[in-house]
Amino acid sequence: MINEKQCRQPTSTAKFPNSQMCLHNLINYFLFFGSGLVIGITLSIYLKDFPFNFPFKQFSVQTPPPILPPQSITRSTYPPQTTPAPAPPSPNPPPQPSLPPPLISLSSSYPYLTKKASRIGLKEYLKPPNAMHDMEDEELLWRASMVPRIHHYPFKRVPKVAFLFLTRGDLPLASLWEMFFKGHERLYSIYVHALPSFNGTVPENSVFHGRRIPSKEVEWGKVNMIQAERRLLANALLDFLNQRFVLLSESCIPIFNFSTVYSYLMGSDKTFVEAYDLVGPVGRGRYNKRMNPVIKLEQWRKGSQWFEMDRDLAVEVISDQKYFPIFERYCKPPCYSDEHYLPTLVSTRFWKRNSNRSLTWVDWSKGGPHPTRFYRTEVTIELLKKMRHGSHCEYNGKSTNVCFLFARKFLPNALVRLLRFAPKVLEFN
Repeated sequence: MINEKQCRQPTSTAKFPNSQMCLHNLINYFLFFGSGLVIGITLSIYLKDFPFNFPFKQFSVQTPPPILPPQSITRSTYPPQTTPAPAPPSPNPPPQPSLPPPLISLSSSYPYLTKKASRIGLKEYLKPPNAMHDMEDEELLWRASMVPRIHHYPFKRVPKVAFLFLTRGDLPLASLWEMFFKGHERLYSIYVHALPSFNGTVPENSVFHGRRIPSKEVEWGKVNMIQAERRLLANALLDFLNQRFVLLSESCIPIFNFSTVYSYLMGSDKTFVEAYDLVGPVGRGRYNKRMNPVIKLEQWRKGSQWFEMDRDLAVEVISDQKYFPIFERYCKPPCYSDEHYLPTLVSTRFWKRNSNRSLTWVDWSKGGPHPTRFYRTEVTIELLKKMRHGSHCEYNGKSTNVCFLFARKFLPNALVRLLRFAPKVLEFN
């Protein structure tokens, strides 16, 4: 290779070739330098944000500080204490775009999503709601239809009897029922459906206080009577401890003490819905042919609207979407839904579990479309004994003379005598 000196002092014979070679080398130098410069700039751009934290200090040789004599150590030998400069204020963050409010409040609809929400245990889940609520029929029936599929309860359970009172206003015989319920608070629950126009009050010390459910207009004999009964059942089903359900009127009375009634109902393997086939204008004559084929004439039954049933049947009644719409559409006067709906439904689908008789005693001996009404003077010890043991029937496959647990129709002026005879004849304590 021709060196720099040769390029500066070329001979005359090699002047022209040497000058070409020097120019060629110069160009190569510039190309090499330019390539290095481009590579360096490119690498600096790509490696500018790369977190390259290499521990160089562990490879560097640090020279220890000189050891000074004690007298030479002064305050000036230490690093000066300087006050750090205040950090510049951070710029205000850009304003966030406003968002529309959420459609659903998570804290109210889903309390378990909030940090302060308390844990919901089994005890709180089983706690029944208040009798008064704001659920419509569709919401109430839907909630009441949700039942556990596991029949073995994971807690100690004392079943209760739910007493459902379908009334026009107050309960004129409430004092007798107070005597009946006294001392058995854990074994019963009460629900009252009165006309919405009724605005009477109930004393706070009464077992009926706070037991009115939200009611709607009811006309005896029409389909809204069945709606009221289903509403009563649905409210009672919200309490998981309710096992038996008794529908009673304002003119009904108990003719046995609470212990006897409770034992009788909890020990029975049947429900008590009166149902029979009656030929004539007030029986089969009320059947509407347009109910066919869902309800056939041979399935049509008649009976009392006052019933007693277990929890399984109560769930079926409030969940019925097949027979009730047919009655709602085609059972018009002289067809009375309250005398035909339950007897027909139970006889068609659940006849094996039904006793086909009522637990409510009535007197039809005087004839007419309604049973006998008992005034004050007609209430005697003999009458009460006849109601209690004057019949024979079957109970759990055995014959018995305890066939009725309740009786009707008693007028309000009969209360004085009923209270007088109750402790001794009816064995109320």
